[in-house]
Amino acid sequence: MPPLATVVGIALTAAAGNWQLERAHEKERAQEAYDRGASDAPVRLTAAPARAEDLRMRRVEVEGEFVPKGLVLLDNKTRNGGEAGYEVVMPLKIGASSMHVLINRGWIAAGPDRSRLPAFSTPETVVMVTGMAMVPGRFLELSKVEESGPVWQNLTVERYIARTGLQVQPVVVQQQNDLDDGLSRAWERPDFGIARHYGYAVQWFSICGLIIFLYAFFHVKRSRSKKNQADAPPPGSD
Repeated sequence: MPPLATVVGIALTAAAGNWQLERAHEKERAQEAYDRGASDAPVRLTAAPARAEDLRMRRVEVEGEFVPKGLVLLDNKTRNGGEAGYEVVMPLKIGASSMHVLINRGWIAAGPDRSRLPAFSTPETVVMVTGMAMVPGRFLELSKVEESGPVWQNLTVERYIARTGLQVQPVVVQQQNDLDDGLSRAWERPDFGIARHYGYAVQWFSICGLIIFLYAFFHVKRSRSKKNQADAPPPGSD
């Protein structure tokens, strides 16, 4: 194995392993922030425009009225061992302002007839909602999707604003308190993928170690071969 190729291989694999370790540490910090936010007292969310960075993964409480005409049903959400259903997202109008915040009210089964949307109740009075403020992540779409009707495949706050024209805070609140509406709110702790990054780091460092081992092995083997040739008696010396 040429020395230059060995050095390049070691440098690249070691760098990749270190990058995966850094990503794992970032995810660990994010998980700690989520756990800390889940245990802290809720922050009051008002009609004043907020920043996503200030609310992400924090418990919030907000008072207002649900706006049923702004309903979004997020499709392909499974519970109970694979039962298909929807997550019910609805804007909450904050106080007497024009500001709203999207509330993920919970999950409901789709039922056997997908052409009929499931029924659930919505409070018609002012309510207090408590939950975790989340920022919808990135997702992969193979083609541009034009959402029609209340059933959406994916949701971002930006897409919702563009579709509805409503003034909306930059987070989606996963509702935790019960409002006797028949929706399931058994939220799972997010998987931050920490173990995956550690696994990738181990793979890269293993490859790095293998390169070093192979280089050392063949270097020693080549050195011994040259030494044996040097120690061997010249032909015809017997």
